[in-house]
Amino acid sequence: MLPPFTPAAIFTQIHLTSLIALFLLIAAALYGYGVHQLRARGDHWPAGRTVAFVVGGLGSIAAVTISGIEAYDTTLISVHMVQHMTLSMVGPIFLALGAPVTLALRTMHGPSRRTLLAVIHSRYVKVLTFPLVAFGIFVANPFVLYFTGLYRATLEHAWLHEFVHVHFIVTGCLFFWPLLGLDPLPGKWPYPGRALLMVLSVPFHTVLGLTIMQSKTLLGGDFYPNLHLSWSNPWEDQVTAGGILWAGGEIVSVTMLGILIMQWIKQSEREARRIDRALDRAEAEAAREAAKITSGTPAVGPRPDAE
Repeated sequence: MLPPFTPAAIFTQIHLTSLIALFLLIAAALYGYGVHQLRARGDHWPAGRTVAFVVGGLGSIAAVTISGIEAYDTTLISVHMVQHMTLSMVGPIFLALGAPVTLALRTMHGPSRRTLLAVIHSRYVKVLTFPLVAFGIFVANPFVLYFTGLYRATLEHAWLHEFVHVHFIVTGCLFFWPLLGLDPLPGKWPYPGRALLMVLSVPFHTVLGLTIMQSKTLLGGDFYPNLHLSWSNPWEDQVTAGGILWAGGEIVSVTMLGILIMQWIKQSEREARRIDRALDRAEAEAAREAAKITSGTPAVGPRPDAE
């Protein structure tokens, strides 16, 4: 029987024995090794990408899987919803901003690099990372989880609970990585198309959140009432969970839309500078040709045949 949930419980209910904890350690070690290899040979790797991947990505996932959030995620549906939002949206966005695939390609050599490239450009990856396919999986996942018997099963079976955590992370990465476009993944759309997908994701979170808030059925059936917690009302907690999903989804989607717009503006500025440089080179070449003609320099060409 857990005590009432408080902010202090997040730091006092930490446990490190989980599949996710092992994954986080391995991912951080591999990323750090890649950055070390690049710097050892004198190549530059932006510190911001390292911070995004390790602190923002792996750190946010750790915050909801090895802390008190994990301890209470089968006790309070509202706590689970915070975990859900972090694993499926916040963590994957920061992982994508860390560009781990690009880092791997820059550090790998020989067969390992060719294998990674073959996987990236395989038919399966192209299908899964195609924006409409990834968007469909991303949108359908919560409805399948919360409105079938699957959610109750995750509350009763620890292995399935862990698997769903990994599934949240993977599906979030499939959706957000091609949209951010830092890694050389297939299926990238132009920025207007990416922004449109993010706009379409806003009503999805609104509908799902409101549906959970107004539902006359408890998620998980009688699981939460059977816990007999004197300090929690399952119905009120479910309303809170729906509000978290609604508000949190809109905040993350709007933030992501802002990131895409900033990337779009930067790309437009880079393209404008590239066009300006090309025009400057063309003008300089035209000026040199005009100077040759003005100075009387004969044009180079075939000699006329002597009569």
